[in-house]
Amino acid sequence: MIGSSVVVRTRSWAVLLLGLLTAASPAAFAADCPGHPDALGTSRTLVVDPREHPRIGTMQYRETLPLKDHEVVLTFDDGPLPKYSNQVLQILANECIKATFFIIGEQAKANPEGVRKLVAAGHTVGTHSMNHPLTFDRMPLDKAEAQINGGIEWTSAAMTDPSKLAPFFRIPGLMRADGVENLLISRGIQVWSADFPADDWRHVSPDRVYQLAIQRLEAKGKGILLLHDIQARTVAALPKIIRDLKARGYRIVHVVPATADRPATPTAAVEWLLHPPTETTPIARWPAAPNFVFAQTATLPAPGLADLNAQTAHQPLVLPRRTMALADVAATLPAPGRDLFAIPEGSVEVLLSTTLSRRAATRLAMAAEAPHAGKGKAGRIQVRRTAHAAHAMPKHAAQAKIAAPRPTRVATSVKKRA
Repeated sequence: MIGSSVVVRTRSWAVLLLGLLTAASPAAFAADCPGHPDALGTSRTLVVDPREHPRIGTMQYRETLPLKDHEVVLTFDDGPLPKYSNQVLQILANECIKATFFIIGEQAKANPEGVRKLVAAGHTVGTHSMNHPLTFDRMPLDKAEAQINGGIEWTSAAMTDPSKLAPFFRIPGLMRADGVENLLISRGIQVWSADFPADDWRHVSPDRVYQLAIQRLEAKGKGILLLHDIQARTVAALPKIIRDLKARGYRIVHVVPATADRPATPTAAVEWLLHPPTETTPIARWPAAPNFVFAQTATLPAPGLADLNAQTAHQPLVLPRRTMALADVAATLPAPGRDLFAIPEGSVEVLLSTTLSRRAATRLAMAAEAPHAGKGKAGRIQVRRTAHAAHAMPKHAAQAKIAAPRPTRVATSVKKRA
């Protein structure tokens, strides 16, 4: 009995420890959400260093957050707007979910209390420019910097503790530009894109927002979801999205920046890829062939029959007799001289080689074929007419005309001249 009791207790502790380490079930975090035993909860907190991975989100960048399969990070843009942001905040509180909010400077200036509510609820707060211009990809860098600074200034001013502002920035409309990104990175600010949106800024129904969020998440298996806490359709769709995430076994991850007292979560570089390569997944990317440097460039002589170690009795088996004979003849023939290929200057071949000389070549050919076409002006008229007809007609028609000229026209022209 004592041994059985020890075994049962050991197994119980093992199961409990395994559940805490893997965080595989949302029910493990229901105890952290008083009054909501069926809450989805937040499975873990991920600490990131913006300097190590300055750009994240596979919608635009190679890297994304180092999430495990079926892990999701919820992000909300453009707030706070009390009418809808407070409802989003309450929905997240009911599910004990921690998210990341990207604040507009003008919104923080008009509603500083909304920013303080986010901080008090334990959410991560980043910035989203001063007034959300959709021209970051083409505006001058000094204006982009003013937009960045304005958003940071008013958001931090709304906080009781400005140190709570995370060095996270999402470019409005995801209208990225290298200059803007380099500026942010030089200041230690991490540029956030997303892995998939729900298109809740478009004029679609809440049900469509829910469908797009789940379909795109299922297609990728994990990632950063982009939403907006200033839309009524988002407020209506969010509870259904959360319920479906729980039913499908997804877990929520909260992201915070690293500080001196809070080091970054240890990760491998490959974990920052959405679908890291594995040894069981074949890839078709082979290493490039190296560039060899040859010490000698001299060519080697071609091998002969003697190099093949072929006996005389078996030579026909190596090469056909006719081929061997041709090879012997070819070896004794001299190389042709250069004058063999020379073309005399002024010949018909040279005239035909240019478009402008084709008429001259045609006249020479016709003069050679019709030496008795007539003399004097009548003959010249006939040759000219025949040459013109030969140049204008197809080749076979021109040859027929030259071979059988019509003397009646020549006679008529001569009588008229007389």
